[in-house]
Amino acid sequence: MTPADIQNEQRQLELAVEQALASAKRLGADTAEVSISKQTGLSVNTRNGELENIEFNKDGALGIAVYRDGRKGSASTSDLRPDAIARTVAAAMDISRYTTEDPFSGLAPADALAWDAPELELCFPHPLEPSDGIELALRCEQQALGRDPRIKQSDGASFSTNLGIKVYGNSHGFIKGYAGSRFGMSCVLIGEQNGDMQREYGYTSARSFDDLWTPEQVADEAVSRTLGRLGARKLGTTRAPVLFHPDVAGSLFGHLVMGISGGNLYRQSSFLLDSLGERIFPEWFDIHEQPHLHKGLASSPFDNEGVRTTERRIIEHGRLQTYLLPSYAARKMNMEPTGHAGGIHNWTVANTGQSLEQLLKMMGSGLLVTELMGQGVNIVTGDYSRGAAGFWVENGEIAYPVEEITIAGNLKDMFTGIQAIGTDTELRSSLQTGSVLIGEMKIGGQ
Repeated sequence: MTPADIQNEQRQLELAVEQALASAKRLGADTAEVSISKQTGLSVNTRNGELENIEFNKDGALGIAVYRDGRKGSASTSDLRPDAIARTVAAAMDISRYTTEDPFSGLAPADALAWDAPELELCFPHPLEPSDGIELALRCEQQALGRDPRIKQSDGASFSTNLGIKVYGNSHGFIKGYAGSRFGMSCVLIGEQNGDMQREYGYTSARSFDDLWTPEQVADEAVSRTLGRLGARKLGTTRAPVLFHPDVAGSLFGHLVMGISGGNLYRQSSFLLDSLGERIFPEWFDIHEQPHLHKGLASSPFDNEGVRTTERRIIEHGRLQTYLLPSYAARKMNMEPTGHAGGIHNWTVANTGQSLEQLLKMMGSGLLVTELMGQGVNIVTGDYSRGAAGFWVENGEIAYPVEEITIAGNLKDMFTGIQAIGTDTELRSSLQTGSVLIGEMKIGGQ
């Protein structure tokens, strides 16, 4: 699609939102809000040098919520024709007759909306034929399979493109939208050595095609990770320092996101209740949110309720500076919405200046975690127990790969026990952090 095509498509979606809001008002809704999206994309998958499948997608969806006498009704449709939209609005109005009155439901406050939403550069159309995607995926596989005889086969390579347009509007008269693009490439390999088989991957993701890694770079990462896992051993149960590689370190702060999200807080189901303003990390620790970052994977001018997004400190000097509140949770907690309906926007964890190699030296002997498995995290209590794999470290040097172990602790203790953050920041994520060194955790093995 050309920029002109995208602009025209967005205008058509805005007209559909206007129609839905007008229908809701005509049918007696006190207020209403509508979100609509349309996406086009291409996905190519290859396996062992052959095309496995190719998919085109072009779809859209509209969702409407109506509010009448404190009651809410919701409905959605993937049919964006005017008559289908009218039927969807009528269905939402009918549903509202049967829902329970809730004084906390409703639109976000008008003064919190992004009336002056910034124009962000998030969409980078790039003309690609299916043959281009096939060539890139095949090239990635071929590069990976030719590197080392221990790489026995590919478990698949992929290339994908996606261009989406999102529009949100409500009865305050707010209707705005924006477009975004995403490109990705990945490769999964299977390696074997002395009967031991391991599976690992490499990938790249970016808003712009020009910012993607080359197939050779993706292959390099996939090969390195796969070979590094061969010959993995088991460990005995012990307590030791744990260094989370950037590939998995972001998940630690994903649990922070859950702990300070409004839905868990007002339900009294978070290990971080009543923590606003409290020190929950070491004094030197900071997390910065930048919603308007150029080409940011999670950049957005407003959230799913039209609330403006703003740059803010999430953690400053170890202290929690904000909760993450959509409007419903904000009303429940007698607070203001923070622009986080739908998720976070480009978090960056500040580093302490050490490279990964320096962190290994600092750790001495312990566990470098490169893979996590399972969902053993209790957000209510903060108890943490997950399957893991990685490398055992002796005297600051990687000694051998390990697998079939568990690591356990409590998130509060883990957060306060962080000793350093590496400079090896993972940039392919909306939550960017380097390696995270925690002073001690329980490691379960044989």
